[in-house]
Amino acid sequence: MPRTLLQRYYPQLTDAQLDQLEQLGPLYRTWNERINVISRKDIDQLYERHILHGLALLPHLRLIAGARVLDLGTGGGIPGLPLAIAYPQAHFTLIDARRKKIEVVQAIADAIGLDNVTARHVRAEEVKERYDFVVSRAVAKLDKLYPWAKALLALQQRHAQPNGLYTWKGGDVQSEIKALGKRQYTEVLPIRDILTDLDYYDEKYLVYVQG
Repeated sequence: MPRTLLQRYYPQLTDAQLDQLEQLGPLYRTWNERINVISRKDIDQLYERHILHGLALLPHLRLIAGARVLDLGTGGGIPGLPLAIAYPQAHFTLIDARRKKIEVVQAIADAIGLDNVTARHVRAEEVKERYDFVVSRAVAKLDKLYPWAKALLALQQRHAQPNGLYTWKGGDVQSEIKALGKRQYTEVLPIRDILTDLDYYDEKYLVYVQG
């Protein structure tokens, strides 16, 4: 079932990547019995509501070899872990202020052989490194999230897409964008355009804010 779903919506994934993504299911179930990594009401829909959601960046961003991506407030590791599987040429740093969740994230990455992931127990304002892109899911409203992300973006531009923030949003995203003011370039990308026949995604979006 997970493999069929993944192949339907993300046909660019290789067999090796599909294998790793399939391993996430049992690993999350095992860890979720010990610590609430994924909402317990959602664990039976891990792929439909979390993994597929996290992979929505794939059609919109091409990463070069050596690209640096930060998952800000990764929680249980989504979108960072699925994206690290899908972009093996890039390095992903996953940060969160909750130590137990970061320990789980690193354990899952190690279990499936993800060597392009670093999980760190740290707050955004403590991070000194700079990244090509920041990704974030269900962390904060844009007017709070964007300043955090902007401070973490590298000045050097190495991609066709300018360095910036990609964040997963639901509901009235326009009001959040309006609160940013007019100086930031933004794009709103409906996730339903990718996950075309899943009603759950009717009002869910990927929002890009240029750094």
